[in-house]
Amino acid sequence: MADLPLARSVFQCPCKECWEDPQGSVALDHQAINRVMAMLDEKQRRLFAGLLALRLGHGGILTLAVITGLSRTTIRRGIEELRSGIAGSGKRIRGVGGGRPRVEKKIRRS
Repeated sequence: MADLPLARSVFQCPCKECWEDPQGSVALDHQAINRVMAMLDEKQRRLFAGLLALRLGHGGILTLAVITGLSRTTIRRGIEELRSGIAGSGKRIRGVGGGRPRVEKKIRRS
């Protein structure tokens, strides 16, 4: 698993258990979750966090937000996508036209 490329850096969980006992079972579970998250694209991260939050039950969204550093809104969106069964729609992760406008469009000519 150490040879797999990371899509982003591994998030360090700021919870009390991870700081007090970095080699404890809770800390090791949180590290494993964050290592997997680092290998996923943004849609996969959202769905994985939503799945874990659903498994935790009440308080799962907030718990996963602390562990992963993802926003609660993102995790809620992952849960909604899991419940509605939104399938992958192709190779693009983000919709066409998203992001900042091109510089040429921002320049006004007098």
